Amino acid sequence: MADRNGGTSVLDPQELAKRHPAEVAEILHELPEAEAVELLRELYKVHAAADSLEEMDPDEAAELLEGLPQREATAILSRMEPDDAVDVLEELPRDAVEEILGHLEALDREKAEVLRRLLRYPPDSAGGLMSPEYVALPADITVQEAIERLRRVAEEAETIYYVYVVDEGGRLLGVLSLRDLVFARPDTRIREIMRPEVVSLSPEMPADEVAQAFDKYGYLAFPVVDGEGRLLGIVTMDDILDTVILRDTEDMYKMANVPREERVDTPWPESLRLRLPWLYINLATAFLAASVVGAFEGVIAKISALAIFMPVVAGQGGNAGMQTVTIVTRGIALGEVPPGRGLGILAKEVLLGLLNGLAVGIVVGAVAYAWKHNPYLGLVAFLAMMGNMVIAGLVGASIPLGLRALGLDPALASSVILTTFTDTLGFFLLLGLGYLFRGVL
Repeated sequence: MADRNGGTSVLDPQELAKRHPAEVAEILHELPEAEAVELLRELYKVHAAADSLEEMDPDEAAELLEGLPQREATAILSRMEPDDAVDVLEELPRDAVEEILGHLEALDREKAEVLRRLLRYPPDSAGGLMSPEYVALPADITVQEAIERLRRVAEEAETIYYVYVVDEGGRLLGVLSLRDLVFARPDTRIREIMRPEVVSLSPEMPADEVAQAFDKYGYLAFPVVDGEGRLLGIVTMDDILDTVILRDTEDMYKMANVPREERVDTPWPESLRLRLPWLYINLATAFLAASVVGAFEGVIAKISALAIFMPVVAGQGGNAGMQTVTIVTRGIALGEVPPGRGLGILAKEVLLGLLNGLAVGIVVGAVAYAWKHNPYLGLVAFLAMMGNMVIAGLVGASIPLGLRALGLDPALASSVILTTFTDTLGFFLLLGLGYLFRGVL
């Protein structure tokens, strides 16, 4: 591409092809969609499109591919790593996937069969994350022969940090590291130096458990085997890291009631469409809390000091509850909360709510007493704060545990549910106690 002055534009595909694919992916992300599609077509001509799309979020990459002619989209997918290509295909409509795979069969039948096989697994499972490009060697070859084979397949493999040893039926027998091969005698059979104790994953294993395995063992890759022990593929650290980052981002968006599809550069009409429904839901819950306040309108009119403490009690309850929701949701995501531990966690958070309520409530009660010199106002503020903190602990733990029991995402709309309880019950406690003590306030 040439700029208006006749020089070379920063978007010259020949120059971009020399840069790191992650930098090119960032440029594609920042461009308007039509310009990004046009640039992707230019990158396709210099064989730089596939690497750049691998560095993008799969949903963004899929949107760009949909803007390309079918032939070009298919050719780009054929050059992508199989696991990355599958991630993109899963974001496309089913009919578009079948059409692309049909074209790919004519271009690269073996690649099309690999992609179809990977698409059978859920995207958030070890099978959906794995790459079929690994190094597997027969057990009876020598170290010298193994090194020669590695030289031939190094560019095609996902990683060669580990070499997997298989039998004639493709069943996993052991694993070798490059260090094992480098320091072994050239005429040694690799069967003699392999490590037979291999930690492997099943293709159905959820992504959360895969992440836990990486955290526990510290390996750079894990083999994925079927029920008969046959090696199907490998999951590498970068595969699971991408998934964990995406999952954490989604959880953060859900807890803040922000749609996952929205980005900072999303056009304002689309942002409005995505955000407004959640704002209406929040508005409905706010009216619910307001109805409690309205029911005690006469109490507030006579004891105006109570109005000062309403946001204090509700706000502290909401903050404490979000601490609990965050801790419990994270524990569930990391597998630290197996079924059966829910009651213990619930009891702990209620106890913490009580202790925090006592500590914070004493301060609030003391401020109320010092302000109006009325011990009963201090008592009302203290009891309301302590009660709402206990409710915050109870509800904050119950929301993610309850959503998980229903088979739903524990992060789903947590903030909406939590603030509904802490605001409504916080107001009710403060104003209800004010009504009971109205004669001495």
